Amino acid sequence: MKKTLKYALINSLGTAVYIVFVVSLIFFIGNKFSGSDETIFIPIAMLMLLVFSVALVGSLIFGRPIIWYLNGKKKDAVLLLVYTLGIFFAITLIAFLLLILMMSGNVNLLPLADN
Repeated sequence: MKKTLKYALINSLGTAVYIVFVVSLIFFIGNKFSGSDETIFIPIAMLMLLVFSVALVGSLIFGRPIIWYLNGKKKDAVLLLVYTLGIFFAITLIAFLLLILMMSGNVNLLPLADN
């Protein structure tokens, strides 16, 4: 049980960190090159990033539960998946709460974004 919860936390946090990294990269690079001309390579790069992201996040969330399930640890596999999704859902709720607070003007977590 403790090992399952540890893996769920690692998988959820790894997914969240990856998402924050990719979005930050797109946000800051997009602001630097916002005046550049459109090119066919932008949608190609975005689609490739989407496919890579789906594969990576799918591996983080479903990889170990599938392996455990196929190795006969069915109960542990289902628990790991439920814990991982539950923790990631909590992280998602926190992100939306921060977004609501920022949009309401009560909290400014990103003072650099105002420039």
